[in-house]
Parts: sequence; structure tokens; C-alpha cells
Amino acid sequence: MNQSWILVVATVVIIILGAGYVRAMDKEKATTALTETPPEPYQEATFAAGCFWCVESEFQAIEGVKEVISGYTGGHVENPSYQQVTGKKTGHAEAVRVVYDPNMVGYERLLEAFWLIHDPTQADGQGVDLGPQYRSAIFYHSEAQKEAAEASKMTAQTKFKDSIVTEITPASSFYVAEGYHQNYYENKGIVYQSVFDLEGKSTTMRKRKWWQLF
Repeated sequence: MNQSWILVVATVVIIILGAGYVRAMDKEKATTALTETPPEPYQEATFAAGCFWCVESEFQAIEGVKEVISGYTGGHVENPSYQQVTGKKTGHAEAVRVVYDPNMVGYERLLEAFWLIHDPTQADGQGVDLGPQYRSAIFYHSEAQKEAAEASKMTAQTKFKDSIVTEITPASSFYVAEGYHQNYYENKGIVYQSVFDLEGKSTTMRKRKWWQLF
């Protein structure tokens, strides 16, 4: 066997072993449903606005937000893996669960941020991230949140030329994403974290040019 064939065989073996390792990691880090409720006086909100890496870092930068968890929700498959969700057959969206102190930041302000950090007029995707798992959605935890979300959507619609396609639906089981998806900016040093200013604009989506400026 000449050297070129040895190289080809070695490459194939590495690819196979690597695929097996990824599958093993996914199985080891299978998601679980988030069942705990935040302690008083904290409250929770759930949003989907494209890749949860971006959404996570946006909400983390808002004063009054205590924790942001990346995960999957809105679908029909229990304990889905990232690979399953990206396969577009689980019904789940990449989403974030935001735990916040209502004494420091209100739900309405979180909604303002939500409309700023993505393009809610793009169906089934954000920019080049395409598929139902990247859809725009607000998952409400109470009737008060539902009413606030619907009113906020009507206000936001006046700022966009195209129709907003964001779904507003009851919060359901939220499955925590694999560990390597959590705090992605902090751990990976990606360049698109914003220093969020609710009176200004999101630096994340402005840099990526994936949204319409108000």
C-alpha cells in the first residue's frame, strides 16, 4: 500500500472515530427538562430569536438579568439533543430562559430588547441560520406576560416595513442545552457579544447586519 492510500485510510478512520466521539458526547450530555422555578423575587421569561449563542449574550448584558440558560422548547420531542434539534424534526426552537429581578428590569423592557436583537420579520431563521429551530418566538409564563407580549408586538410592528412573524405561545417544557452551549461567549470568546443599551441599539445585530434598524 503506497503512502497516498495510507493517508486516505487514516483520514477515513479519524473521521469515523470523530463522528463516534461526537455521538458519545451528545449522549453523555443529553438535555433534561428545567423544572425549578426561580426564587423570589426573581421571575422568568423565555425567548427564541435565532442562534441561542447570540441571544444569550444579549440578555446577559442587561442590568437586572441574573441568569440566562440556553435550551430547546416549543417542540414535541423529550430531552432532545442538539443534533436532533438541528435535524428540524423535533419542533423545538433554540431558546433562552431569562431569570430576572423585576425590581431592576421589567418584562416590558426585556420585550424591547427582544425586538432589537433580531429580525422578527424573517420566517424560520435569522440571517444565514435557516430552519424552524431558529424561528422568532415569545413563550409566555402568565396571562400578564401574554398581554404584554401582544401589546409589545403591535408597537414593534409600527417600526418594521414587513410583517412580524413572531409567534406568541404558552411556555412549555424547557430542555437545557448541552454544557458546551452555555455561556458560549464567555467560554469561547466569540466577537459578537453586545454591550447592551436599552436606550440605544444592539451592537450584535448591527455588526452582523441581519436586522432592520428602527
